[in-house]
Amino acid sequence: MDSLMTAAARALAAGDPLGALNRVALRDDAPALALRGIAMAQLGDLDRARTLIRNAARAFGARQAVARARCIVAEAEIAFVSRDLGWPAKALHTARTTLEQHGDRVNAAHARYLEARRLLLIGRLDAAEAELANFDPAPLPPALRTAHDLVVAGIAMRRLDTRQARTALARAERAASEAAIPALAAEVESARLILDTPAAHLIRAGGERPVLLDEVEALQMSKAFMIDACRHVVRNGDKSTSLARRPVLFALVRALGEAWPRDVTRDELVARAFGAKSADESHRARLRVEMGRLRATLRGLATVNATKRGFALAPSRTGEVLVLARPVEEKYAAVLAFLSDGEAWSSSALALALGASQRTVQRALDELALAAKVQFFGRGRARRWVTPPVPSFATTLLLPAPLP
Repeated sequence: MDSLMTAAARALAAGDPLGALNRVALRDDAPALALRGIAMAQLGDLDRARTLIRNAARAFGARQAVARARCIVAEAEIAFVSRDLGWPAKALHTARTTLEQHGDRVNAAHARYLEARRLLLIGRLDAAEAELANFDPAPLPPALRTAHDLVVAGIAMRRLDTRQARTALARAERAASEAAIPALAAEVESARLILDTPAAHLIRAGGERPVLLDEVEALQMSKAFMIDACRHVVRNGDKSTSLARRPVLFALVRALGEAWPRDVTRDELVARAFGAKSADESHRARLRVEMGRLRATLRGLATVNATKRGFALAPSRTGEVLVLARPVEEKYAAVLAFLSDGEAWSSSALALALGASQRTVQRALDELALAAKVQFFGRGRARRWVTPPVPSFATTLLLPAPLP
């Protein structure tokens, strides 16, 4: 590699894409195309960056397997940043294997972290954790150590292990400082803010207040009777039951939990569970049936007692009832949670991340657009959806991943 290419590569490693372009902007050989593509990616022109990286990969050809594999890793990173989650993960895995076989540990590790971050984004926490298992990042450059600890922190936050998350973020902050790349330091700071931003609302007898992720973790370990509206789970000590597939029953138990220790009138329960403005005999009959199902579901956790006005909740093993509500009571809160990262998402990527059909996601986006909560640009397959980040709450509990 000539001196200009070396200087350009060092400028890119230091986070100076303009300095790199000053040296290679007029060159069309394969290494220069690759460096130009990375520089354009750092400047935010992802479409141009993707084109340059693909041209570089073709220019290197099959004989230069390592250089070609590095281009595939760079293209995979551009796809991740542009939220093209359908990008073929098998190609990235093959490139990583090639780099490992040729002794390029640094770029192989970078490919590993891209795979782990993609898995984390779509909620496959066990698979993301397996990517990092038995892997020591200590010999790697500071930038990759930062990436490693950001993934570890992300997994810990989704699992509600805030102590491990804070420890990983502290390591990431030190590594980012050592790397001296401002964008990397900003990413660490953005991740840290999640831990210091309200992640849910706690409703208990006497009032409601926002709670941080640390408090949510503590509440999961408490002995109180917990109605978790973030994951639609009812918990009493070490016993729990999921009502994620039984929305009517969950609406009923949540209404009873929010009113505890008072009872809830039948008319109010009908409105909460069935959406009826007024209760007739058919609604009351259906309410009796659903209450029987709720009693059977909550057996061993709580009982539901009939009162003169309606029904009241009576926990079996504790004297306190808590309701953990989402920070935003929005029908499409999960969609907004992903869009709040400030990146441009396609409907297909959102469908993959949410585990829903693309048609369902598209309907949600159309309704949010009518309500002026999201915006789009582009047409057809190039259409992307964005929304300004919401700084008033953390989105961790809105993302689809099981709580411990």
